[in-house]
Formats: sequence, structure tokens, C-alpha cells
Amino acid sequence: MIAYDAVAFRRELHSAPEVGLDLPRTRRRVLEALYGLGLEITEGRDSSSIVAVLRGGTNSGRRSVLLRADMDALPVEERSALPWASRNGAMHACGHDLHTAMLIGAAHALAARRSELGGDVVFAFQAGEEALNGARIMIAEGALDAAGPLPIAALGLHVRADALPGGVFGFRDGVVTGTGTSVRADFFGRGGHGSAPHTAVDPIPALLEGLTAVQVALAREIDAFDSVVFTPGSVHAGTRRNVIPDAAHFEATLRTFDESVRQDAVRIIGRVLAGVAAAHNTRVEVLIEDGYPSVVNDTSETTFASGILTRLFGSESHERMPHAEAMTEDFSRFAQRIPAFFAFLGACPPKVDWRTAPSNHSSEAVFDDAVLSRGIAFETEWAVARLADQTEATP
Repeated sequence: MIAYDAVAFRRELHSAPEVGLDLPRTRRRVLEALYGLGLEITEGRDSSSIVAVLRGGTNSGRRSVLLRADMDALPVEERSALPWASRNGAMHACGHDLHTAMLIGAAHALAARRSELGGDVVFAFQAGEEALNGARIMIAEGALDAAGPLPIAALGLHVRADALPGGVFGFRDGVVTGTGTSVRADFFGRGGHGSAPHTAVDPIPALLEGLTAVQVALAREIDAFDSVVFTPGSVHAGTRRNVIPDAAHFEATLRTFDESVRQDAVRIIGRVLAGVAAAHNTRVEVLIEDGYPSVVNDTSETTFASGILTRLFGSESHERMPHAEAMTEDFSRFAQRIPAFFAFLGACPPKVDWRTAPSNHSSEAVFDDAVLSRGIAFETEWAVARLADQTEATP
């Protein structure tokens, strides 16, 4: 077993992030950090995922639990000015480097306590969490069957650069995150000279009115108590100021917390965009693709995990979230199959106000390495205690 320094490992990952499903350097470094622990390791075929199984000392019924960390970064140019900041045009702006470092730390700690374990531990290192369905790929390749029968419970942690004080866990029972749906609309007109718009069919006004009309329609037709967030993140049209283009398009994300509400919103978006396009004598093609489902915490798993947090760190170490977060997370794929607990961990540096700190996905996001030890301790103790507990929630 090699010595492991979680802070050094996290900073190394942070300085050389990789984006997407193909993370060759990250996978190599994770495998090196797990070397010598006596794990049964399977590498993903269609992604750089790693599934590592630790066989416990006592496991007559082949019970297991699953711990998951995501490893991919974002295509964001880092502006943190940290000594270990990335310089390759990508950035661990969502803290996945911390998640990976914590899970490796838990693997080392649990391997050292192998004889105490009343079952097996599955360590799932996932690529492609950022909108690429990495969890679905892992599951399709057998991640949930790696130890034998389906794990009895799953745990996921996600650090926050803001929203929580450093070292504090935030969670709730039931729905934790929103659903994610991608929307793309292409408006087609007829190009022409900017001085004579009457001789052309301009798709840009149609696109702009379509974006406004969708926002208004969602606000007017969806119950105010059923949250809907529609955010256009990419709008493109034209090449020169005096040229009317043939086409214009936007891409947006739709977030909801209920599947029936999502379906209503999808219908509204399609109807409104078609109507606006017709009013402008343009044509529109709308592509709507389902994204991640909501993460839903199992009630009994939430109660169990909160008890571990209280025992480890005291009652002040965690707080119940008043509402779900509109962000999406494909840990939801695991939670659909296994009774699960998912929590956020505040990682805002101590001299920064967490209420105003740059958030996850910001080019200026900064995470405090001090929370690594807390995450490792929680993942370790949860796995030991959950395997010792004979309660098995119903998926």
C-alpha cells in the first residue's frame, strides 16, 4: 500500500484537468493511487470510468455499498490565480478533483479496516458527469453488478464553493436536485442585405421574440408553486453587421423538479416557438432532449447518514436544505436503482464569505482543501456503519 496525500493529489488533478468521457491521465493517476490496496478493478470501455471493489472481511451474504466520485472538469479558462491553477484551458470549477481525492482517501482508509467490514465496498470513479451521462454508461457496463448482488445503499458527495459555510454538510430528504432538459431551436429565414430587410426574411427577430415569449408563457401557464427555470446559454446568428443571415439558433437548459411539470413545459416551449416562427414568416426546428432525472434521497438512508454526521462531527456540522437545488447531477442514475443519500459539503475558504463567493462553474471558484479530511472520514464511517447495519431500504 502506497502512502497517500489527499491534498497533494487533489492539487495535481486540479493543475491538469481533463474534460468529458475520455480522461486518460486522470484515470492513470487514480489507478496509481489505488495500487496495492487489494481491490478488484474494472476499467470502463466507453469512458475512463473505474470500478474498484474492496472485499470485506466478513460477508456471508455478499452485501455491498457503493461510493461514487466524478472525475471530469469543465471547458472553463481558470482565473483563480492559485499556484496550482490549470493553464490548459479547462478547469475543475465544480470540485470534481476534490471528490476524486476524497474517494481515493476513503479507499485507503477502508482497505486498512478491511477486517471490520461486514460486506464489500464498490468505489465508482465516474467520467462525463458534466452533461455526458457518464453514470448511465457506467451502469450499462455493469458498475452496479461489480460486487455481485445490487448494493444495498449508495453515497454521493458534492462540494460547494458557495452556498454553505466551509465544512458544513447540506442535505434534505426527497428531491435534492432538478431535472435537466436541453432545448435547441433553429430559426430559418432568407438572407439579404441589412439595408433592405423587406427583401429578406430575418430569423433574428423571430429568435429573440421566441426567447421572450417562452419565458412569459412558462410564467403564465405553469403553477407558481411548480418551479421552472428556462435559461438560454448559447445564442448565435450572422457573420457581419450589415448581412441578414439565413438562420439563427439558440440552446437552452430547462430545469424542473417534477416530471409532469417538465412535460408541460416541453409542450409549451414547442408550441410557443412554432407560433412565433409562423408570425415572423420563418420556420423553426426544435430539438428537445431529456437530460438527468432528479436526485432523490431515500428517507431511511437520509436518517441513517445524518446520524453518522452527528456522531462524527456534531449536530452543528450539517443542516437540512429548505428546498431542492435547480442544478442537475447524474448521481441520480445510481439513486434510481439503489436507496441513496446525496449531500453537499461546503468548501468555501475560511477567509471568504460563502454567501458572496464565486459559485461552482465560475472561472474564479476556489475550494478549500481542508474539507478533504472531513469528506474522507464521512465516506469511510458511513461505509463501515452501513455494512454493519442490517436495514435494507427498498429501492
